[in-house]
Amino acid sequence: MLTIALDAVTTAALLFIISSGLLIVFGVMKIINFAHAAFVTVGAYAALVGTRLGLPWALVLPLAFATGAACGALTEATIVRRLYQRPLDAILATWGLGTVIGQLVTLIFGREVQFVQAPITGTIDLFGLDYSAYRIAMIAAAVIVAVAFTGLLSGTRLGLSTRAVIMNEMLAQGLGVDSSRVRLVTFALGSGLAALAGALITPLSSVDPNMGLPWLISAFMLVMVSGGSLPTLAVSCIVLGGLQVIVSTFVNPILGGLTIAICAAIVLRIRPEGFARA
Repeated sequence: MLTIALDAVTTAALLFIISSGLLIVFGVMKIINFAHAAFVTVGAYAALVGTRLGLPWALVLPLAFATGAACGALTEATIVRRLYQRPLDAILATWGLGTVIGQLVTLIFGREVQFVQAPITGTIDLFGLDYSAYRIAMIAAAVIVAVAFTGLLSGTRLGLSTRAVIMNEMLAQGLGVDSSRVRLVTFALGSGLAALAGALITPLSSVDPNMGLPWLISAFMLVMVSGGSLPTLAVSCIVLGGLQVIVSTFVNPILGGLTIAICAAIVLRIRPEGFARA
């Protein structure tokens, strides 16, 4: 049971890192970025390239984040900026962009499955159980992301501007907030977090051009259930991610992969606004 509990927590940690980037974009722009999965893939391949160049992971992770953030900033400036008032078109555009990025990755790296060596190897003895040291490190990574995210939103001028845009964009503009800049930076940060998550996933999974897609639906449903709240997102990741691990372990891995989507759909049917305003 301890193994299952640890698997649940580490899975929740990965889900949180991926979903937090989607959450900040949705909170500010009120659109769902379906290119998010492609940015996860971009981060994974950035990690692959970085490790092949012999870079330490202390540089690989910032490289992945910077690559994703740059792609996100370019996407916002050239595509998304024109679609703020057309959310359905924005969804279709970002979905199409994700497909294009996937094809470009395939052209550059090929379709073959590749692997990245974990920066932390071995196991840690936890209450008599030998458990992967790298998966434990994922928990620390999620905590760091949560603390940094919270600090950014509550302790910086950008965070204040972001919260102002989320609450009332027209009023924020009247007070001198450059909402275009806030949107650009926010989209870049969300994309960077997706790429960072992709880099962190690589030692646990194979790297291929479509690796980000299985995570997209789960992240999307978790953001919907959270109602735009970061603390609620963390709780949702723990609860629904834990259910996914339990179903995968005791019932069927395929059904386990559907658990988050099914449970989130039930929650949203009962409470369409999610749990943040419960």
